[in-house]
Amino acid sequence: MAGSDTMTFSSKFARCGATVGVVACAIAGLGGGVAAPTANAAPCTASGLAATAGPVFSEVGSYLDAHQGANDVLTAAATQSPDEARSALTGYFTGHVGEFLALRSMTRPLSDLRAQCGVAISPNQFLTLYETLSSANIG
Repeated sequence: MAGSDTMTFSSKFARCGATVGVVACAIAGLGGGVAAPTANAAPCTASGLAATAGPVFSEVGSYLDAHQGANDVLTAAATQSPDEARSALTGYFTGHVGEFLALRSMTRPLSDLRAQCGVAISPNQFLTLYETLSSANIG
């Protein structure tokens, strides 16, 4: 990996401050995507985000199932301090450039959506939604 790619990965991952969501942040930090939002979903809406993010995470999940080393380092990162996780991920992906590039390519639709809509797609947003829906006593 070229020095600029390493710095790009490191600097993107450095923006993720909390241990909670570190795996999602690491995936998002890879820079990239998967599929564009469906024809029925306006890209800069919650439905557009879901239509884009769902396939991205599904593709990344399948990829990680087939690439145990990347899966292991991302799984371990979720229980490490942000500095430890950043170091482990940078070290792993510096030595496995092909995996880094593949994951970055898969996540490109999230970067494209961020650029198109001017919104950051953060793991904390997904976690907040999940926690809110899980704890709500409605209906």
